[in-house]
Amino acid sequence: MSAMLARFAPLRARSNAYFAQHRSLGILVAVIVIGGALPLISRIPPFGELQSMNAWVNAFTIAGIYALLAVGLNVVIGFAGLLDLGYAAFFALGGYTYAIVASPFFDIHLPFWPMLIVGALIGAMFGVFLGAPTLRLRGDYLAIVTLGFGEIVPIVLLNSDPFTGGTNGLGGVDKPVIPGILEFTLINPWPFYVLMMVMIAVIMIIVFRLQDSRIGRAWEAVRDDELAAESSGVNVVISKLQAFAVGAAIAGFVGVFNAAKLTIVAPDQFKFVVSISAVAAVVLGGMGNPVGVAVGAFVIYLVQSIFLKQLNGLVDDFNIPVLQEIDFLEFQYVLYGIVLVLMMLKRPQGIFPAKRRLRIFKDSVGAGK
Repeated sequence: MSAMLARFAPLRARSNAYFAQHRSLGILVAVIVIGGALPLISRIPPFGELQSMNAWVNAFTIAGIYALLAVGLNVVIGFAGLLDLGYAAFFALGGYTYAIVASPFFDIHLPFWPMLIVGALIGAMFGVFLGAPTLRLRGDYLAIVTLGFGEIVPIVLLNSDPFTGGTNGLGGVDKPVIPGILEFTLINPWPFYVLMMVMIAVIMIIVFRLQDSRIGRAWEAVRDDELAAESSGVNVVISKLQAFAVGAAIAGFVGVFNAAKLTIVAPDQFKFVVSISAVAAVVLGGMGNPVGVAVGAFVIYLVQSIFLKQLNGLVDDFNIPVLQEIDFLEFQYVLYGIVLVLMMLKRPQGIFPAKRRLRIFKDSVGAGK
């Protein structure tokens, strides 16, 4: 085995060097490979015994939604160092933007594809709207303000019955259509899955290009030391607003897809737990690393929505009297909290930390010794 690996070592080195120079192409290839591998992996025991391939594909699509939310929040927290606890609000704004103009409620029915861009623009606009009053706030104070914004938006949507349907939300939202080629349906999850993979590729390419750009370097400077960044000529105000706008634009973009996928939007879809789950995914996956936070969100969703549901069935199969009385779904956030505590104790830098963040942790450990 070692001889075989040694034989392919030069090829691996050349491919790594090539994709390092052509990162966008590398991201595209990686998404294609992962997108093709996931349905095949779902057929391997024990995954294949849990549910059908179509059910797994549908779960992967929804997990992709949360992965993109985590990637967008990582721009705000991981790149710029701005703690945002109201991120679900932008997700809600994108979803309601599409539902209002593509449902029987107002009978407008605008097409899905341009609304993806409109949803992103609406999110960016409200991102700037939130960022502007918080420019002089840091840490806990910024977190409290964003938390308030995240609570205000769902309440406003809930009480705006003439426009949002109130507690019932907006149903019958139009699904995407490629005229004369393909119509997306709830029965067939594959078109949504392919579209999600395309969206992941596009967002990841944009985020990585921003990270390596002048804007990304300004975010990094603001995150590490705002006063030093301002003294070095970085426009801190513009940099913060850009981070809020980009992160919110991604949430609005994904919100449009989520509304089309579920064909309904309602206020209870955008509770505070959505923001907390996204923050946890950023921390667990590896703050500052877009790939790490995407993987973290993907795994968190699958554990919560798939494996905990199946755990009840496995307990029933083994006929354990004490455990049969426990509904593990009711304790999902208890288990979630335990995992968070253990991660912060054992690996505070996250599963796949950014290289710079990993160096900081190593330096702090070395200084502690």
